[in-house]
Amino acid sequence: MPSEAQWRSARSRRSRERNRTYRRNVMTLIVVGVMLTPLALASFWVLSNVASSTSGNADVVVEIQQGWTPAQVGDTLEQKGVIASSAAFQEVAASAQFTTWSAGNYDFVENSGPREALDTLRGGPRRSIPDIELLLPPALSLQQIADRVGKIEGKSAQRFMEAAQSNTIRSRYQPTDSLSLEGFTWPDTYFIGANQTEAEILQKIVSQFDAKADEIGLGASGAANGGLTPYQALISASLIEAEAGSKDDAPLISAVIVNRLKDDMPLQIDATLCYAKGGCPPVPTDDDRKIDSPYNTYKNKGLPPGPIKTVSEVALRAALNPAFVAYKYYVSDANGKTYYAETLSEHDRNVAKARDAG
Repeated sequence: MPSEAQWRSARSRRSRERNRTYRRNVMTLIVVGVMLTPLALASFWVLSNVASSTSGNADVVVEIQQGWTPAQVGDTLEQKGVIASSAAFQEVAASAQFTTWSAGNYDFVENSGPREALDTLRGGPRRSIPDIELLLPPALSLQQIADRVGKIEGKSAQRFMEAAQSNTIRSRYQPTDSLSLEGFTWPDTYFIGANQTEAEILQKIVSQFDAKADEIGLGASGAANGGLTPYQALISASLIEAEAGSKDDAPLISAVIVNRLKDDMPLQIDATLCYAKGGCPPVPTDDDRKIDSPYNTYKNKGLPPGPIKTVSEVALRAALNPAFVAYKYYVSDANGKTYYAETLSEHDRNVAKARDAG
C-alpha cells in the first residue's frame, strides 16, 4: 500500500500532465484559428458579393465622365441604384488607392457592393462599336445614296428616302418651294455610328453640303456665271458633274451651258435624259429624246427644274466661274477627249473626228 507521500506525489504528476495537455490544446486551437481566419474572411467576402450579384442582376449603364472624383462617381452610382452608399464606395476606393478611371459607359449590376462596383471600374468602360464607313463619291443621285445607306447593317434605304421626303430636313440653299433634297448632299467619306438613325445620317450629309457651299461661295453667285441664282448654279453644277470628263473640262462645259442659256438654246444634255428615264446605261436614244419630262433638255429650253445628282467641289466652282470662251457645242470621243465648237458646222466636224477616234 503506497504511503501518503507517494500518493501525493502521483497526484501532483497527474495534475501537471493535465495542465500541459490543456495548454497544448489551447495553443493548437489558437494556431488553427489564426490559419482559418483569412479563409473565413475571404469566404464571407465572396458570399456577400455573390449575394449582392444575385439579389440585383439587372444591368445599369452609367456614363463616367472624364476627371470625376470618387465622390462624383459614388453619388452617381448611388442615384442609379448600383450601390447603397456613396460614402462606403468612397472609403473602399480610397483604401484600394484606386481613385481615377477611364471615361466612358460602364455596365454595372444593380444593388452591387462597393467593392464589386470598384471592380467594374477596374475593368474599364464597355468597348464601343466602331463607326461604319459610308463612302459617297460625287455624281450619286439621292436614291443611290439611300441604297448605300441601306447596305449598312440595321439601316434601311426606304427609311432614308422617307426622311428625305418628309421635308423636316432641309438645306439652307433649298428654295422655299422645293421639296426635294436631290443635289443638296455632299460627297465625302462619313463615319456612321451604330445607333444613328437614317434621318440623322441624312442631316449629317446635308449639313456638310451647306458648310462646303458656304466655303466655296455658292451664296454669292451672280453676274460672273451669267446671272444664275445660287439654286440655278447648283443645277448647272450637277450637269457639269455629269458631263465633264476632267477638271479642265469643267469650266468649259460650264461656259457652254451659260452661252446656250443666253442665246435661248436648248441645252441638249444627255445626262438629263438619263435622269428622266431612271438611269443609264443604255445610252440615250432618239426615242429617249422625245420623253415627256421637265428634265428633257432636248424638248425644254433652260435648266432642268432641279439638280440631277450630287456635285463635287470642282463642278460647283466651275458653275460659279465658267471659262471666258464662246463655245456652244461639245462632243467627247471614246477615249474621253472632248472637242469644243462655237458654230454648228464646226461641231459637225468635231463629231466626225470623235467617231474616227472610236
